[in-house]
Amino acid sequence: MPNFPNQIRASSSLIRRLRQRVANPAVLIQTRCFTTTEGHRPTIVHKRSLDILHHPWFNKGTAFSMTERDRLDLRGLLPPNVLSSDLQIERFMVDLKRLEVQARDGPSDPNALAKWRILNRLHDRNETMYYKVLIANIEEYAPIVYTPTVGLVCQNYSGLFRRPRGMYFSAEDRGEMMSMVYNWPADQVDMIVVTDGSRILGLGDLGVQGIGISIGKLDLYVAAAGINPQRVLPVMIDVGTNNEKLLKDPMYLGLQEHRLDGDEYVAIVDEFMEAVFTRWPHVIVQFEDFQSKWAFKLLQRYRNTYRMFNDDVQGTAGVAIAGLLGAVRAQGRPMIDFPKQKIVVAGAGSAGIGVLNVARKTMARMLGNNESAFDSARSQFWVVDAKGLITEDREDIDPDALPFARKVKEVGRQGLGEGASLAEVVRQVKPDVLLGLSAVGGLFSKEVLEAMKGSTSTRPAIFAMSNPTKNAECTPEEAFSIVGDNIIFASGSPFNDVNLGNGHIGHCNQGNNMYLFPGVGLGTLLSGSSIVSDGMLQAAAECLAAYMSEDDIINGKIYPSISSIRDITKQVAAAVVKEAIEEDLAEGYREMDARELKRLNKEEIEEYVQNNMWSPEYPTLVYRKE
Repeated sequence: MPNFPNQIRASSSLIRRLRQRVANPAVLIQTRCFTTTEGHRPTIVHKRSLDILHHPWFNKGTAFSMTERDRLDLRGLLPPNVLSSDLQIERFMVDLKRLEVQARDGPSDPNALAKWRILNRLHDRNETMYYKVLIANIEEYAPIVYTPTVGLVCQNYSGLFRRPRGMYFSAEDRGEMMSMVYNWPADQVDMIVVTDGSRILGLGDLGVQGIGISIGKLDLYVAAAGINPQRVLPVMIDVGTNNEKLLKDPMYLGLQEHRLDGDEYVAIVDEFMEAVFTRWPHVIVQFEDFQSKWAFKLLQRYRNTYRMFNDDVQGTAGVAIAGLLGAVRAQGRPMIDFPKQKIVVAGAGSAGIGVLNVARKTMARMLGNNESAFDSARSQFWVVDAKGLITEDREDIDPDALPFARKVKEVGRQGLGEGASLAEVVRQVKPDVLLGLSAVGGLFSKEVLEAMKGSTSTRPAIFAMSNPTKNAECTPEEAFSIVGDNIIFASGSPFNDVNLGNGHIGHCNQGNNMYLFPGVGLGTLLSGSSIVSDGMLQAAAECLAAYMSEDDIINGKIYPSISSIRDITKQVAAAVVKEAIEEDLAEGYREMDARELKRLNKEEIEEYVQNNMWSPEYPTLVYRKE
């Protein structure tokens, strides 16, 4: 058994700990023993000399001490002056500011993409320093490594590709995936983000170029959740593309054939899941940017068997729920009043339906969690897609949208019918919340926003949640100028706050999935839960909703600052661990077994989470022959 030596070491460590406790009863009563702080263990390497300098996991550049240079045969291969990591970063930041313009690939190349190139080069040569820069400047660089810039990166990935990062499983690899996973050098992988490139953000089918979204998400797992970067794996499942432009592009790096579908497609994803969980039984797999028709089917297929979740369906829903609960608080009402909110939803894709399902469950739980509660909760939503208002009269209705189809008689009393326009629905319903998950830029037109002025809410909320920026249903300037200064505004991509005059600011709240998915992943990892349950996701959303102070909420802030992302993630992860314990799903992690985990109080769970978050500090490197 390949893990047998590890099991022996863990058992010996546990025995030593128990002996220490018996010898000192005060320790047994007063303290808990937590896992060694993540990132502070010496690192065993099997490389020396130039091989170390060329390996981004281990390279420290000019920060190698003289003793390490001697130990790793580096003396003479670096300039003699040893720099601290802070000085290294200072040099890099000076260069970055200077090179931002020079790195542009012609006048049409935006500065954001130039920044991505410079950061990517750092990532290629020194991973620790890359994450140190990212964490220290997370507000500035999160939009570079993730949305909205990652959309540009994916669109241009074939031209930007320089160094492989991650793994590619294609339709050509059928029958080989079980052996392929052993080509990845890490014996332990904690987190995989996988995409098939079929629906990248709101940009459509980008084929193999969608690997950029997996890389960007995992950068945020490292920066926000402290997942060790040596234990993450971006994955692309390439089953072809239906993007005609890519099929004809000689520079395209993926399979130039139309997408597989049906049973053939499912068989490939099945083979991938079996392979990665065979090699890494405790890995967590996050599905990302799969087209709607597969997002739900694959989630239902795997969620009770594997440690996996779909961020587009479940993460987006959780962040939206946190924002919706915040909007209730902003009206001066308790969160328990959420079931009274009238919500018009624009968009019935995977994100829209995911939000609807979670919102309905949240309302139903507040109403008693019985059949009548679910029916009552359903009546609070009006769903509008590209064909208009969805009612039971709709032909060929999507089964996932069916539970939210309005009864014809019901909408008839409101002067509405099947296919009614978004503006008509808003005008007649007078909703508390207008929620956009349509991926249609500008959908909230002047007519729609004018109709929103008739809302019966004391503080109407407008959520333009589609990504990237160009797909946002409206801008904050449009919302505040047309609907009024008193609204709550949230978006999926970052926008600047709006100056309303007279010293008043219209806050643009970015409802970024980054607030939730890192904590869900980290909490699942540290709890040892074999699945990601609805309760764990709900706990994460409610933790985020409660994070903001009353003063912030009154001022129109329903999401926290990205600069606090490490603390937010710690709190969310702790809430997920606590829920896993309460649902009796927690099996423990490393030396923290399930029984010890159950003894921890709230503060101790947070300390346990904190101690297992990796920080970008150069480790001590110890050479050992293989």
